[in-house]
Amino acid sequence: MRNYILFCFGLTALLWTGCGKNQAPVKPEVVELTGEQLVKKGEYLVTMMGCNDCHSPKKMGPNGPEVIPELMLSGYPADRQLPEVDKESIRKGWAMLNEDMTAAAGPWGVSFAANLTSDPTGIGNWTEENFKRALKEGKFKGLPGTRTLLPPMPWFNYTNITDGDVKAIFAFLKSTNPVRNVVPAPIPPDGHGM
Repeated sequence: MRNYILFCFGLTALLWTGCGKNQAPVKPEVVELTGEQLVKKGEYLVTMMGCNDCHSPKKMGPNGPEVIPELMLSGYPADRQLPEVDKESIRKGWAMLNEDMTAAAGPWGVSFAANLTSDPTGIGNWTEENFKRALKEGKFKGLPGTRTLLPPMPWFNYTNITDGDVKAIFAFLKSTNPVRNVVPAPIPPDGHGM
């Protein structure tokens, strides 16, 4: 039995030290996606990342808020009246969302979800570089030197997103139904509505 254990130990050591020698590292194959494949991947990422949660107007359905398909990703509706903000709750440390989660109020003031559709009032005139800067650096409209995107936009979660994923998301958003909607400017903490 002792010889068997020593044999097994020796064989394991031999195999362990011999594995991987003189082998080139395996590099994953990079496959360029076609236009339609890129759009599909972008649609998948937008869905998985929950972009509709904040950027799509919703109506109440039997299971709660449901995205209004013709307004998908168009941001806070410009013609919508902002509900009254409970300033006392905010002073106590709370943040709140409106009924369809396209507006948020907190210590930063009131912020409105951006229009991400292909319309010029959305990202229709943006370059991929603008989009990348907005997503990875949190820059308003993806422009250098602009303010940081406001909560609840979790741009800091996307700082390490791959350029390929940014390209796919951008391709999908540029393929969306254009919805004309000029989202209101944010309201500072001491501004009207707060």
